[in-house]
Amino acid sequence: MGTAQSVGRRDSYADTGAGGEDLISALPDDMLVHILLQLRDAAAAARTSILARRWRGLWALLPQLTFADGIEHHRIVSALAAHQVPDLRGLRVATRHASVEYLAVWLPNVARRLTGSMLLRVVWHDNEEVAELEPEQRGAILLPCFQRATTVILEFSFLRLVLPPSGVFARLNVLELVGIHLYGQCSLANALSSPRCPSLQILSVQNARGLGNFTIHSKSLLELKLLKLPDMQQLIVGAPSLQMLIIMGCFTDGLNPSQPVANISAPRLELLLWTCDFVPSSLQLGEMAHLQCLVTGNFFVYGPISFALQNRCCMSILQHFERLSVLNLYIIYPPVIGNMEYLMEDMTSLPDVTILNLDVTAYVHSFGASVFHVLRMCPCLKALLLNFL
Repeated sequence: MGTAQSVGRRDSYADTGAGGEDLISALPDDMLVHILLQLRDAAAAARTSILARRWRGLWALLPQLTFADGIEHHRIVSALAAHQVPDLRGLRVATRHASVEYLAVWLPNVARRLTGSMLLRVVWHDNEEVAELEPEQRGAILLPCFQRATTVILEFSFLRLVLPPSGVFARLNVLELVGIHLYGQCSLANALSSPRCPSLQILSVQNARGLGNFTIHSKSLLELKLLKLPDMQQLIVGAPSLQMLIIMGCFTDGLNPSQPVANISAPRLELLLWTCDFVPSSLQLGEMAHLQCLVTGNFFVYGPISFALQNRCCMSILQHFERLSVLNLYIIYPPVIGNMEYLMEDMTSLPDVTILNLDVTAYVHSFGASVFHVLRMCPCLKALLLNFL
């Protein structure tokens, strides 16, 4: 366990109060700590100290700490102060209405000791007045530099997050940021570049604010997921090892021809999911000779001119590739067609596809013509999966 106390047995057997031998307390520290780990609750583990002298302080030898939902922040501070293991392999915290002041106390403590993973979830309830506070009224959290951590997952309710201007996340493999509001002069791109984050393999940013322009150059990155980022206007990715790229719900003004959108250089990419609107000329995709699976946005069978523009976005990505192992394609009928124009003729060609996953949302309309229109452009097809929604 990393301490002298974690080897062997402690003291003598505790008094059982029943006159019999306490066989459980006779177990070595390592085994008792393993039992306490199964509680998955640091507070519950600490309460076992009342069982007998043999159990007192055993919880402080836990290599991983889990604080149950709703833990008060001052208890986290005191628990970390009493914890005796210098290398913390894991930490899970779920809390409500996090105090920025308390976070500023215990997060640097954890950053120095953490050698494994951390999940920090902060919940703000919509039905409480404090949830109505603007992010600046809740304060800002300075994220310390986790030099030895391997995984960091932050789930905030749009608390402002300030990234460290210096330091190296030397062993960080996985970073997930959910519901954050980026703030401060240090950009996400600066913090996650290869010099400062040389081992990063998986990056996920979801439902975040303050991320208008994002540039990442990473030699180690394998998976990149950017979901629901309404502020994003420009994305530049240079990732020679990237295998999976998922972009959803970004570029809210993507059909504005004056707005730059994206330049992607990922020569080893195998899976691309792109469901954002954009002007075709504003998306630059480098060579992706290894791409196996492509998932595009919706293709509308009928609709107004705005739908035709979205169809062109879909076709722009499709026409970038000559052949694919797997293509996921979504064709959509509006609930009411009326006098809308027929738009399937905008689909003029498809890559040579081996497996086609075709999702059809028809709203009880006849969809045979549109499906056959798609199939006529897939002469090399070996498998078809039809999903009717």
